[in-house]
Amino acid sequence: MSAKEYGVFLPIGNGGWMLSETAPHPEATYAYNRRVAVDAEAIGLDFIMSMAKWKGFGGTTDHWGQTLESMTLMSALAEATSKVKIWATMHANVHHPAIAAKMFTTLQDISGGRAGMNIVNGAYAAEFEQMGLWDAGLSHAERYRMTEEWTQAVTRLWTEDKVTFKSDFFTLDECESRPHPATTPSIISAGRSESGRRFQAKYADGAFLSADNLEQMGEFSRSVHDMAEEFGRTVKTYSMLTVVLDESDEAAAAKAARYSEGLDKEALFNMRTSWGIPADTARAWADGAKGTEAFQTPYVTGGPETVIEHIQQITNEAELDGLMLIFPDYHADLLPFGEIVLPALRAAE
Repeated sequence: MSAKEYGVFLPIGNGGWMLSETAPHPEATYAYNRRVAVDAEAIGLDFIMSMAKWKGFGGTTDHWGQTLESMTLMSALAEATSKVKIWATMHANVHHPAIAAKMFTTLQDISGGRAGMNIVNGAYAAEFEQMGLWDAGLSHAERYRMTEEWTQAVTRLWTEDKVTFKSDFFTLDECESRPHPATTPSIISAGRSESGRRFQAKYADGAFLSADNLEQMGEFSRSVHDMAEEFGRTVKTYSMLTVVLDESDEAAAAKAARYSEGLDKEALFNMRTSWGIPADTARAWADGAKGTEAFQTPYVTGGPETVIEHIQQITNEAELDGLMLIFPDYHADLLPFGEIVLPALRAAE
């Protein structure tokens, strides 16, 4: 069994990954994220990744109302680090493939071969409606067809001197994009639908998965691994986990309870409607939501031993190749994780 990979999801939107008035509130600044990246590398994490977000969710916390731009940030962090993998996000419905290909060739050069492209096909309509870039007529299947053609165009531009490509979505006419990257950037993709997992198996090097439970996560992970093998490829699977770590289980549970008390229900409502959920349904759900909904991902609370056991259980039972970690307070939480938890995880592999 190969070693598990662990990375961190950078808090490039204000509030990080907690929808709460009583949780730590990371600011959307380069200084904050630079420190996270440098600490992540110092403790031995494998990668750092940033999302691309164009509109926040309001509420009392103005959640993600302020965000940094992924590519610009990651280019700077490539200079600030030397070992950790640098994964930035591209929206296929926003960035033309020729622009994206050139940007990642540049990032690959800056980073010395550590670049990874997280491909997103557009999921939050309001983000793109404000820019006139949302095609409501495209079905879920058509969005993946668009993303597949986008990926084909990008990868060809990385290897061919002139690319002619005509599809329903993109046109390249003897398009040039030189120099080519010395090594092809990794491709990352998140998704849980069958279409999403098939795209991951066919094109991605890393697949981020979400599921309703651990058993389903294992099914999704195996399906990506199996489909990738059918395509003659190897794809690593990951999921996300928020870590609330303290000296004891009781102290960590108290910390998580304190964060949950300040759930921003208005931001939660706005987030759900951005997914296309009808407003009355989203309102009823948000008004009745428990405080634990302040956590945007599955989470673990506990002392070091509990956190170690939980992470091992997730990665082993769900047959994952790694995890992308989130911390409520990156500056306070990341170094203790690196001092106590990460060495134990590495030693057990």
